[in-house]
Amino acid sequence: MSSTHEIKDLSGLDPNLYNEDQLPTSAAERTWDWVAIAALWVGMVVCIPAYLLASYLIGSGMSWDQAVMIIGLANFIVLIPMILIGHAGTKYGIPFPVLLRSSFGPSGAKIPAVARGIVACGWFGIQTWVGGSAIYVIFNTLLGGALAGDPIGFLGINLAQFICFLAFWALHLYFIKNGTESIRWLETYAAPFLLLMSFALLAWAYFKAGGFGEMLSTPSQFAEGQPKEGQFWGAFWPSLTGMIGFWATLALNIPDFTRHAKSQKDQLLGQLVGLPIPMAVFAFIASAVTSATIVIYGEAIWDPIALSERMGGFGIIIALVALVIATLTTNLAANVVAPAHGFANLAPKKINLRMGGYITAAIGIAMFPWILVNHIVGWLIGYSALLGPIAGIMLADYYLLRKTELKVEDLFKSNGIYSASNGVNWAGILALIIGILPNIPGFLVGVGLSSGTSPFFTNVYNFAWFVGLFVAGAAYLILSAVMNKK
Repeated sequence: MSSTHEIKDLSGLDPNLYNEDQLPTSAAERTWDWVAIAALWVGMVVCIPAYLLASYLIGSGMSWDQAVMIIGLANFIVLIPMILIGHAGTKYGIPFPVLLRSSFGPSGAKIPAVARGIVACGWFGIQTWVGGSAIYVIFNTLLGGALAGDPIGFLGINLAQFICFLAFWALHLYFIKNGTESIRWLETYAAPFLLLMSFALLAWAYFKAGGFGEMLSTPSQFAEGQPKEGQFWGAFWPSLTGMIGFWATLALNIPDFTRHAKSQKDQLLGQLVGLPIPMAVFAFIASAVTSATIVIYGEAIWDPIALSERMGGFGIIIALVALVIATLTTNLAANVVAPAHGFANLAPKKINLRMGGYITAAIGIAMFPWILVNHIVGWLIGYSALLGPIAGIMLADYYLLRKTELKVEDLFKSNGIYSASNGVNWAGILALIIGILPNIPGFLVGVGLSSGTSPFFTNVYNFAWFVGLFVAGAAYLILSAVMNKK
């Protein structure tokens, strides 16, 4: 069992800095072994946006094997901060927003916690829209297309699509109400089913097409003699950054889950088994199945919902039910727990984990995810420029400044050793700003708010996550020394 840091006497803590969901987990709450953590990751990996990642890369000119290689490499890279930050969750049993207090102060920690939460709200909405779309296709197919209709005014989608979206959104509320343990239960039992369905889809495509068709033998556009010869590295780095950005969110709030791990070995092995390998395998399945659709249907069909429609028969029901379960498991673990903790951290006495989850669900609708889903690539790189600096500061603080030693009780005190200046550690806040600044010119061009910038800043933005992480981490250490942070 991992050591626990339960706080027996709560009288010395600031009541405005905790609720029962934020206190260190007890020994009895450390129920997650490496299998449970690996299952958590498999449940999150098998989802439609992850299926589509390879298509984005192949669409930019990569061959299927280059796309799978980049996705695999990106996930091995992001696994490093994932395990390192996860160490604190297992050692001290604290969630992400509480860990942030070490580097940002009790009040200052609210800024990065909410920033991470808003990103998760966007993803929550996107995943809910994807799941709702699968439900819509199921019923529209069963009813012979009767649900089709004109879009409703400002919504941009028809009434049936919106109702299916709301129905899938409401399904999340059950698990939000029943907490983290219900999510673990769902992930554990869903993971084998999702793996089985993924390989069943691969087998169907192989035998239906008599092989994987032409796509797996199609050369990269960046290869010798092709139109984009010599431009591979120009596409490689922004692609790698975008793929890292896909799970850069979880790299921050992984303590929300590893705080329930039985030991450091369980959190390390569970993540090592559960993240990079399944992501690469799932990318291969997406590429192979899509290549087979060229032979089967005469065109490449990357969207698994559209593919399910074309499959027809009872298979469409099985396939889409699997997609709904896959989307639900990913959304609950990746996009509910983090913002729920982040919003609870704003006012712990008024907002518990359940209420934070409800707030997340509400914001997810308000972000009009059916519009946001069309801009996923820019969304990935853009928020990696924000999350990279937070990760850099956390790693610099926990490993280089604190040497992994924290005084847990003081994380819940407004006048403790982490309180800094009225609860704000300005070294952390300033380092966050410094880490974000180099990526702003490239970001403005990316979202169309600027017509052009220096090639230097464009290249910097291609490395947004890396630049933010290292610049902010270094700035934090320097500022901490100058400001005599103890």
